[in-house]
Amino acid sequence: MLKSLWIKFLILLLGVSIIALSSALVLRELMIKDFREYLEGELEDRVYWVMADIERIYEKHSKWEKDTVAEDAVWALMLGLEIKIKDAEGNIVMDTEKAVSALSPLIKRRVMSVSNFTQSENQNAFHPYPLFLKGKEIGTLEVRFLRTGKEGIFIKRSNRFLLFSLFALGGLAIVLSIIFSRKLTNPIKRLVSAAKAVSEGNLKSRVKISDKDEIGKLSETFNLMAKNLEVQESLRKKLISNIAHELRTPISAMRGELEGMVDGLITTDKGQLQSLYEETGRLKNLLDGIDELSQAQASALSLRKQHIELKQFLKNIIERFSKLFLDKGIALEFQCGDVMINADPDKLSQIVINLLSNALKATDKNGSVQVAAGKKDNEISMEVSDTGRGIKKEDIPFVFERFFRALPGGLGLGLAIVKELVDAHDGRIEVRSEYGKGTVFTVYIPID
Repeated sequence: MLKSLWIKFLILLLGVSIIALSSALVLRELMIKDFREYLEGELEDRVYWVMADIERIYEKHSKWEKDTVAEDAVWALMLGLEIKIKDAEGNIVMDTEKAVSALSPLIKRRVMSVSNFTQSENQNAFHPYPLFLKGKEIGTLEVRFLRTGKEGIFIKRSNRFLLFSLFALGGLAIVLSIIFSRKLTNPIKRLVSAAKAVSEGNLKSRVKISDKDEIGKLSETFNLMAKNLEVQESLRKKLISNIAHELRTPISAMRGELEGMVDGLITTDKGQLQSLYEETGRLKNLLDGIDELSQAQASALSLRKQHIELKQFLKNIIERFSKLFLDKGIALEFQCGDVMINADPDKLSQIVINLLSNALKATDKNGSVQVAAGKKDNEISMEVSDTGRGIKKEDIPFVFERFFRALPGGLGLGLAIVKELVDAHDGRIEVRSEYGKGTVFTVYIPID
């Protein structure tokens, strides 16, 4: 059961919640400890206030004045202290009970209401504090700290708040842990289910994207992968069909002619041999195209780069193609600056020739094709644009896929080969097209 990602997330979130609540317990204990230390320090300060005033009074009168020290006893009571004042012989000069009993009824009620002093509270022991005057001990102040109830109220409220945190916030944390653990794992479960469906051959399986977080991006990437697999599978089936069709036609023709020759129905003359030769040529072109794609895919391992003067290099290729464009009635224009490029000349030539061949096929009479090259930032750009038939918008994402044919004829390998060769040079290729108006292919090769 612990193998479930949902359980792991739940345990993690519950663990975080328990740690948070435990930290509240620790924080509460530290607060209570600091609060008690603060009260003790405060009471100690009050004791020293009372001691200082008693010593001052003794110094003023040079003896114990009961009426005066009684005022200090009342004052000490209002500060939360029950006291006994003893002389040097240990005799009680004044204590809190005597001082309070000497008060008028009205003042007594007010003092008692402030101090909450009752004899039943007096359970703690007295603490002695010696009284001195000019280095001579004049007596002792015995002090018992009174509980005013504020400390108990504070602790009671903190305990109540802690219990509320444990039950209310703890329960909320558990509920939220369950909700968020499911929310986190449900998209992953959908991904697993969709991946399993794809592995079983259902390439139409997709994942619903509900968020824009990392899991949402992963789901989006998965959907794109599944879509590409679906397209590749469709192209593969088309490839098999195309290859079967392309092979069937010349093989059937060759078989028919050979059977006629065997049966003596067709004479074995030069014309018949020429026909057979042409059919084998068609087979060779088909196999050469597939082999050329395989070589393009491995070209990154066999590049022989050298510095090439791009203008003259492109000019030589265009001159070789100029007659083909002239015969079809298409204007071929060329524009290039003085730039150098570091590339494999054979592979670069293959890129340009394939793009020019596609432009020639796509452009009708009286159209135009333009080749332009130059330096742009840290890249060399080569652009082949035509005024041909263009590419449909829905077909543009797949023009570089193997065996995809936007136009009738051919095997759909030319642009796939171009893409592989450009990638081998660590470059990139972009396409812009408007159906019925023309297409622009731009190749970018980084400057080494």
